[in-house]
Amino acid sequence: MAKILLKEKLADKVWRYRLAAPRIAKKRKPGQFIILRPVQNSERIPLTIANSNADQGWIEIIFQVVGRTTILLSMLNEGDNIVDLVGPLGKPTHIEKFGRCICIGGGVGVAPLYPITCGLRDAGNHITSIIGARSKELLILREEFEAVSDSLHVATDDGTFGTKGFVSNVFQDLVHKGEKFNAAFVIGPVMMMKVTSQLTVRAGIRTFASLNPIMIDGTGMCGGCRITVGGRTKFACVDGPEFDAAQIDWDEMIKRLNSYRAFEQVAREQHECRLEKM
Repeated sequence: MAKILLKEKLADKVWRYRLAAPRIAKKRKPGQFIILRPVQNSERIPLTIANSNADQGWIEIIFQVVGRTTILLSMLNEGDNIVDLVGPLGKPTHIEKFGRCICIGGGVGVAPLYPITCGLRDAGNHITSIIGARSKELLILREEFEAVSDSLHVATDDGTFGTKGFVSNVFQDLVHKGEKFNAAFVIGPVMMMKVTSQLTVRAGIRTFASLNPIMIDGTGMCGGCRITVGGRTKFACVDGPEFDAAQIDWDEMIKRLNSYRAFEQVAREQHECRLEKM
């Protein structure tokens, strides 16, 4: 079990939890994740470790309420215990002094991008960050990214904050202005990652994408998170979650993510009435 030490609402249906997990806090590295089960008889879901403090023994997770399990998770409060928590899982992000790095995050993907950006900064890289959301109200971690970036650009779909448009549009503007980068890190909705990484790769930038396919056990045994990278089958939970974006079969991954859409919709509708009462 893991006690919830802090519960904070960051945006509509987006929550940050601080969890008591001293052993995970000591071992976790940027890019790694945990798998949790919020209550008895619920699913197990993967969530990236967004922050941690080894001395104080806590980790932080940030999640958006999108389905049955995240609804159940969001109904817990400070002082409650999460039933199961395991981690850190996955391979850490490869951190080195690349030179000029561009970190691009969309939606809740901004959360797993944050510890990677911190690690790159600590390694002596120059950091340009682009974060985006559908609107100002859904934008998260802007102040945190300002603190760890040499320059920060913000995009919102509706133009309520920063540049009106997508993070990919902001990246294209920077390239047109002559900006050069040695490495790119892209995290967000799958279509956003596909479009943005195609642009960064086309610009000759070594690009890493952190993937979020369907995942069950986190040990590579179930095969639910299998993807194709460079023509070979990989498992995001043990071989990733980060891969060379130029080698990912994005269309196959999108198709697999859509395969359970109908089941997820039914489960969400059955529990939305409980969420509305919070």
